Amino acid sequence: MLVCEWRDFSTDAETYTLEAFEEAVGDEFEAMMFKDDKEFPAFIWTVNYVILVKRSARMYTDVSFEKIPRNPVCG
Repeated sequence: MLVCEWRDFSTDAETYTLEAFEEAVGDEFEAMMFKDDKEFPAFIWTVNYVILVKRSARMYTDVSFEKIPRNPVCG
């Protein structure tokens, strides 16, 4: 499900608000996509990146963000 308004989400380690997320990735939020009724999004779009949200622990819920440039410049 694609959502164009920010939805706070939490892991066992942290709660991500719009302000905390934008500070962590250094870019402005545009949209997010949730898959399979997960508590946190699978993808987040910002002005300059598509961010993959990956679960990063097995024993507890934590995530990491992988930033991929939206418009790579090929020269």
